[in-house]
Amino acid sequence: MSDTNSPQSLLAQLYSQLRAAAQQQMANERHNHTLSATALVHEAWLRLSPPRDVPFANRAHFYAAAVEAMRQILLDHSRTRGRKKRGGGQQPINLDTPLDLGSDENMDDYLNIDEAIQRLEKHDPRMAKVVQLRFFAGLSVAETAALLGVSERTIKGDWAFARAWLARSLDKGG
Repeated sequence: MSDTNSPQSLLAQLYSQLRAAAQQQMANERHNHTLSATALVHEAWLRLSPPRDVPFANRAHFYAAAVEAMRQILLDHSRTRGRKKRGGGQQPINLDTPLDLGSDENMDDYLNIDEAIQRLEKHDPRMAKVVQLRFFAGLSVAETAALLGVSERTIKGDWAFARAWLARSLDKGG
């Protein structure tokens, strides 16, 4: 692994982009959240820092891993708050707009979406990654396509299919 692909080097190269992704994710959190965007990036860094069994192939690989780590940190944080995972009478979840996680109801939605994404990942890992990057990281179609190394048309198709799959999965409750 070259020094430019070391986790320390990649963090330095991508810090501002990671901080922007963290701010995007934190914008949807409750206003009195105990983590800041900076703390979220640092927590993700701790999860990704050496020793690692698998090195990062490039900047895109590190960025995707960091965004996923930040998402997992927020999910872990939500779970420790003792939120119920299922509830009756929930409103449909709109995957086109990020959730406002300031309420208990939306926190449940967040956990339910994560469970559905985990099921989608077993069916199609790339589509699950598209959802993670578009919905949680707030990336555009073009940014997602560049990060995953596929065409924008592929991302648009994956996004449309994944939203329908997730909506059906969420309606069925798993």
